Amino acid sequence: MNQTASNKQAGLLELHLAVLLFGGTALFSKLIPLSALNITLLRCVVAAVVLACIVKASKKTLSLDATKDYFIALGLGIIVSLHWVTYFASMQLSSVAIGMIAFFTYPVMTVFIEPIITGNPIQRSDIISGITVLLGVILLIPEASLGNDVTMGIALGILSAAFFTARNLLHKRYFSAYSGSQAMFYQTGVAVLFLAPWNTVEFSQIEQSTWGLVLLLGVIFTAAPHALFTTALRHLSAKTVSLVSCLQPFYGAVLALLFLGEQLDIKPAIGGLLVVATAIFETRRNRKTAK
Repeated sequence: MNQTASNKQAGLLELHLAVLLFGGTALFSKLIPLSALNITLLRCVVAAVVLACIVKASKKTLSLDATKDYFIALGLGIIVSLHWVTYFASMQLSSVAIGMIAFFTYPVMTVFIEPIITGNPIQRSDIISGITVLLGVILLIPEASLGNDVTMGIALGILSAAFFTARNLLHKRYFSAYSGSQAMFYQTGVAVLFLAPWNTVEFSQIEQSTWGLVLLLGVIFTAAPHALFTTALRHLSAKTVSLVSCLQPFYGAVLALLFLGEQLDIKPAIGGLLVVATAIFETRRNRKTAK
């Protein structure tokens, strides 16, 4: 196996581990008694500190190679902050399942947008995978009366998907030369600066148990998986990353059942299986092309 193939294999392993951790982030929209903006702000504060320590521990510099890269980091950080705020708000207005399902329209967006940017033709298998993911996402939606809050939650989930798609494609094109830890340090740091003016909670009023959840979210469910995720982007196409990441709503639905009591009926279970099957197919296809 050549170096490129080895890098792709390592990237897939990092990606799957990151997705497993990502599956648990949705729970914090319900567990932490704060607004979506405040959850995102505190999450980014913790993550930025941890990521800076990781970069320093690896004996790498925090500085970027060129002045223009700081402007790119600024743009990516703003997009990431908007993605996370709309992501948590979507689930707070609806449910973990519906919010994640709406968000996971982003693989379909990526499959069709990435070829436009790269100039590569859209492959038939990409279209089939995108349609399968979309069908799985539709089946994941539980029976619910779409009131105003739920409708707004779905809309915010789709908006979050658009921000996430933009972030992935822009990162792949302009910022992939940097390590995952270094890249996410700047993106979370910018998010803190961008969101701080809208903070509505006094840190001294936050209970100790809430701080524990914030630290868990920031360290285990943000710093670690995002470092892994951005590292994987260096070796895999954004399309592959998006489709493999479709394991996330399945993990999220199971975790929501275990920790929040959200029921997983047969219809969303079938949708989850479709999504997982597509992710497995994309992973296997990527491995074959890497050999």
